[in-house]
This record gives sequence, C-alpha cells and structure tokens, in this order.
Amino acid sequence: MAMTCMPDVKVRKEGGRIWSSDAFEQFRVKAYVPDSDLPSDIINYGFEAPYLLVFEEKERTAEEAAVWAEANGLAAIARRYAGSVVFVYPTAKDGWAGADEKLFQELIANSKIHQYFKDGVVTMRNRFTGEWAGFFIRGAIFRTFLFGYGASADYIAKNLLRTVNGEFLWGPGEITPAVCTLENLSIVPNPERADIPVISVGNGYAVNKALSEKTTNLLVRDSADYPELYDTFIRRFRRWCGNLENEPVLSEMGMVREECYEVLPTSPDNCGDDKGTKEHKVGYVAYYNSRMMENGKVPLLLAFHGGGDSAMYISNVSGWYKVANRYNFLLVAIENHLNSTATEMIALIDRLAKRYPIDRSRIYASGFSMGGCKSWDLCQEYPEVFAGLAPMDATFEVGFNSYGQKAPCEINRDRQVPIFYTGGEITPLPELPFQADKCWDRMRYVFGVNHLKTAYDVTFDGREQWKNKIWGIDGDRVEKIYDPERDSYLTLNYFESEDGVEQTVFGSISGQGHECRHHTCEQAWLFLSQFHR
Repeated sequence: MAMTCMPDVKVRKEGGRIWSSDAFEQFRVKAYVPDSDLPSDIINYGFEAPYLLVFEEKERTAEEAAVWAEANGLAAIARRYAGSVVFVYPTAKDGWAGADEKLFQELIANSKIHQYFKDGVVTMRNRFTGEWAGFFIRGAIFRTFLFGYGASADYIAKNLLRTVNGEFLWGPGEITPAVCTLENLSIVPNPERADIPVISVGNGYAVNKALSEKTTNLLVRDSADYPELYDTFIRRFRRWCGNLENEPVLSEMGMVREECYEVLPTSPDNCGDDKGTKEHKVGYVAYYNSRMMENGKVPLLLAFHGGGDSAMYISNVSGWYKVANRYNFLLVAIENHLNSTATEMIALIDRLAKRYPIDRSRIYASGFSMGGCKSWDLCQEYPEVFAGLAPMDATFEVGFNSYGQKAPCEINRDRQVPIFYTGGEITPLPELPFQADKCWDRMRYVFGVNHLKTAYDVTFDGREQWKNKIWGIDGDRVEKIYDPERDSYLTLNYFESEDGVEQTVFGSISGQGHECRHHTCEQAWLFLSQFHR
C-alpha cells in the first residue's frame, strides 16, 4: 500500500507544517516539517538531511508530535537541512508487540529523496510524459536514524539490530538502519549485526553489557540531548549499500562548500519545468579546497547528477568532492540540471567566472546517467568550450539532447574533444555498445569527431562475433586499474587520434551496475586534466 494523493498539510500558527496518513498497511505516519531559512526551493538538501524516524511508544496527534519535536530538539536538527521529523506507529492489533520487520520494509519502500518535493512529501514525475506517479515520505534511506522508547525500542532491538533487506535506491537491496537510539528497553537485546551504531538511553547494566559485547559503536547516556547526540555521534554515520560509512566533515578536510544560484535567461530549447519562461533560477553547489584561491586561476569541472538525484548526491556518492580537494580544482555540481540546457550551462560558466578565478582553458564536465547525457549535449553543442568531458553510464541517440529531443543546432562532427566514457559491466540499463545500438552509435560518433586512427568497423548486429565483447574492438592501448574499495577492475581502452595524441578512452567497470564510483572519477580527472583548450 502507498499514498495515492498528497496528504492534507496543515500550517501551524507557531510555524511549520504537519500532516498524517493512514494509507499504509503496517503503520500510520505523521510528519512535522519545521520552517527553515535554507533555499530549499532551489537547492535540494535531501541527500544530507537525516531521516529522523520516531517510533512512538504511544500514538500522538500530529500537533502533539510537532510540540514534542520542538521541545526535545529533533525539530532543530531537521531545520538545519530543511528536513522533517517522521513519527511512526504500527497498525498491528497489539501495537509494537505485534509488528515485525515488514513494518520497516514497507516504511523504507515508501521513502524517497527526489527533485520534486514539498512539505516532507516526494512526488514522482515521469520527465518524458509529464505524468505524476506516486507520493512518498521524504527521507534518505541510507541515513535512517531510529528513535525507540519502551515498547518501540523493544521492537527495534528484536527486529532491526540485524541485516534487513528490502527496497533500496535502485531496487532490492540492504536497508539495515544507520543508527538506533534505544530508550528504556524492557528486554536484553541480542544484536546480530555488530556494525549498527546504538545509543542506549536510560537502560540498566544488563542491557548495556549486552550491547557493548556485540556492537562496535555504542554510546551510553542516562538521558537524551538529541542535538548533542546528533552532533557528536549520529551524524558521523550513513549506510550505503549495506556498508556503514563515516560521514566526512568538509571543514576538517580543509574544504569549502557554497550553495548558490544564478538567474539565467531561459533558452528556446528548454523543455524542462521552466519551458517558455523569460528567465529562471539555476542552483549549484560549489566545492573547493580552502587554499585553492592562493595560486591564481584554477580548473573548473561541472558535475551533473542522475535523474531524480541532486547536486549534493552526485558530489558525494561519486566522490568528486574528494577528487577536487586532492587535485585542487573547483567542482560545481548543478542542481536539477534537467531543467537547464547546454546553452544555459555556458551562460552559467560566464557567471561563475565572475565569482571564481577560473582558468578558461581548463573547463571540464562530467555526469552520471542523465547527467552523462547532459555531458554529451555539451560535446555536441559547445565543444569549443571544454578541455575534456567524462560522460558516464548513459547516452541518448547521437544528435538528440537530454530531453530526448533533436539538438537545437548542427551537432559537432569534427571539433576534437578529449573523452573519457565509462559504464558498468553488469548494469541493467543500456550503457555500453554491446547493450544497445545507440551506445554503439555513440562510440562510432566519437571515433569520427576525434579522428581516431583505428577504424570502428564493427556492426551492432554482429556483436556476437565481436573480438572485444563490450566495445567491439580493443583500444590501441589497454590498461586495467584495480579499485581496492570495491574489489573491481576499471578496464580502459585508449585510442590515438590521427595526430598521435591519446585523447579518447572507453572504460568498463567489473561488478558495477548503474552507479558512479569515486575510483572511476579520479581516473577520469587524471586523464582529462592533461588537456587544455
């Protein structure tokens, strides 16, 4: 079961909004969305916002829940990220005693972060048909921070201190909680998973002893100061694809993050939400080393997120911010770039050059999935601007843009652009030439644009006989680079242009589905950064 319409949102006279829903089979839910000063209508903070899940011991009214969240500090945490506090109570006849892990699985399956959201609710929209399809609780399921009290704490201890599988971001996967706060337990827990961080509040010796023996991250408190607990413990963690990860603190890395926007003229070929307007806001998040400005002009890399994702999402999940810090360049991740065109990105670069000391000869771009398609737009429409491009994991048909429409101009056919293109070897989506003729045709396009020495003379229909089962042919030089973080190999096929320069790379990643990895992004930068325009 799921929400089929927007819940009735009430504006509180004290500030904030509240809503409730009984659309689900295993639970009823309420959300309190406190007012925030963040520009959340332009910048999507969903990736870094904690998913604060209060498992109520006794069911409150929506107003009572809002008052409680303000009083104990959870609302203050949510306010920092333009987020919400979500309250959950089981529909089972016996309350928490009658609930099992299916409650949590249904909760997570109905939780999403996405580009379209309002009042703590995500609305899914097909960007090609314009149809709206479903309403979801807004929450980052890799930051599930659970708060249990008495009977609800017992529920968490019995059912969720172990590996839990369900619906992850892209399909079935692990949804084990990131952090569990357990207050006033009536049972002695027996955790099956040592890497689930636990905060034990107001519990006795036997409970704390059991937790200390079977968990590697335990914090014991007599009472709960939620803002203090969040700042010193909870915020350190997230669970990505089942793995517990430490959340980086950018200031400790010597990095600066700036959330900004520019008002840009809307180009005639804009088919996004701002189609037909005179101008619109384009948001972005900039990351750079705090010492970057000390040595004159710096390289710029634009990063484009996947469909439905966000600027913070692509910067973090891909590890691009780490690469920017390590190699001292300006990373600018574009927010909701599917509402902007290639032409508008060029206008944005002009604005960025007024704010930052950008080296115009060293402007690069990269994107994942639909962001990869946006990178191809730049190659087709503005090749003269970029010193190199790294599209990843997607392409539209040659001559079409990221709206699935014909490009608004004659596309580039002979202006050489260094290209670093990669895809996952086990992806369920068409990314590589053996998977779809549009991918094969894109490779053929690059061979022509970059005037490669080697002829790309294989056909898509003959792919069963290809020598190289992924690309059709081997590169002039082939390199395998091991990724110890993911125990996989990035296989790179390098091709020389007629002038003898290696400026084209096609790569595949073993064991990778539809995702964008730090290791690949770093290799992309090492390759692209050799080139100047």
